[in-house]
Amino acid sequence: MNIRDRIDASPMSPFQWVVVGVCTFLNALDGFDVLAMAFTANRVSTEFGLSGSQLGVLLSAGLLGMAAGSLFLAPFADVFGRRPMLLFTTGLAAAGMFLSSTAHSVTELGLWRVVTGLGVGGILACTNVITSEYSNKRWRGMAVSIYTAGYGVGATLGGMAAVSLQASYGWRAVFVFGGITTTVAFLLLLAVVPESVDFLVTKRPPRAEKRLAALVLKLRLGADTVLLPEVDGRTPVRGVKGQQLTALFAPSNRRATTLIWVAFFATMFGFYFVNSWTPKLLVTAGMSESQGVIGGLMLTLGGTFGSLLFGVLTTKWQARKVLLVFTVLSSITMVVFISAVGILALAFAMGIVVGMLINGCIAGLYTLAPASYAPQTRGTGVGWAIGIGRFGAILAPLAAGSLLDASWTPGQLYLGVGVVVLVAAIAVGFMRSPKGIIPGVSADMHAHETTGSHGQ
Repeated sequence: MNIRDRIDASPMSPFQWVVVGVCTFLNALDGFDVLAMAFTANRVSTEFGLSGSQLGVLLSAGLLGMAAGSLFLAPFADVFGRRPMLLFTTGLAAAGMFLSSTAHSVTELGLWRVVTGLGVGGILACTNVITSEYSNKRWRGMAVSIYTAGYGVGATLGGMAAVSLQASYGWRAVFVFGGITTTVAFLLLLAVVPESVDFLVTKRPPRAEKRLAALVLKLRLGADTVLLPEVDGRTPVRGVKGQQLTALFAPSNRRATTLIWVAFFATMFGFYFVNSWTPKLLVTAGMSESQGVIGGLMLTLGGTFGSLLFGVLTTKWQARKVLLVFTVLSSITMVVFISAVGILALAFAMGIVVGMLINGCIAGLYTLAPASYAPQTRGTGVGWAIGIGRFGAILAPLAAGSLLDASWTPGQLYLGVGVVVLVAAIAVGFMRSPKGIIPGVSADMHAHETTGSHGQ
């Protein structure tokens, strides 16, 4: 049995769970990064005298960097390896965080937010792939859900830290803290996370066989595991970025790519709208500033449980169907949430529900995306899916800021976003019925993944 099949069939080793844990911590950086800007928005606006539209641009700056990182840095993970790109992008994110704390104008802060986003965008694409590849068939859906839950943990704990740091030391301390935690993540990555198994098998970099042999011991696989099997009767060769991008729209990938892109765009539009604007919009709707912050924390708190709930449900039902239900309910509960502002306890409870559902949607997309592509294009496919989603994330704060300046009410904004999220539900509904190596992925995709991409 080759190493890929052996990983799928064998129990999860402690080493595999450690890899998932480190990737989860790296994903938590995304949660902290978004909430850091959201929770410092009022003080930054006051210091630099920003209008709603200008604040929207600043909130979108980091997301723009994330999109660029997913689109233009992640594909190099299919050429040079997931681990080298993870080290590079994590270092870039740490530098961006530290530099953000030194900004003396909105232009400088926007620039460093883009740099931070570049790093985070590359991190997410690579860690999503590594989490999927280092998980076995039985626990892959749950592992990806745990990984996705890292966003909620990072947002909740990081948001609480941001509130405390900002109150005591000012908004700049929040970004210093972010730089320190990202540096810790870099050191953990350096010490723990190995290269992707599928990359070593399909691209055959120097010392691939020796590195795979070491991984067999760490993963507790059998000594008779085939390390470097032939693919389609030949030895795989290195690909180049242009070929990988073209392969995303090869006949075998075209349908999956189109639907995944639409679903990512619409879902992230809703996800980043509620996470970026909720604290401020709750204040606009009548809450105090502290109550608005608590409302934002309720979203992130619910998000942590929502990702895990999605993973549990995929052990019994097809992930595509679970994702469809989560997406429809997300759209509905967004409207109910903003309508309940006058009843504080109900608003906070609905905030938890909204966070659970929208984070579950992200977990579903992160579960489906890696298995939609062959190993040779997986980093590119996941990176571009996340990157396209980031455009939705960028558009959401910009549109919200402009519409708020145009006298839209919070209720109207949430209703509009709910309609956008329904578009994601339509895309998920047109995806093929799932049943394969990852809950929610069709068997023909499994065959495609095993044999490799002929388009390369």
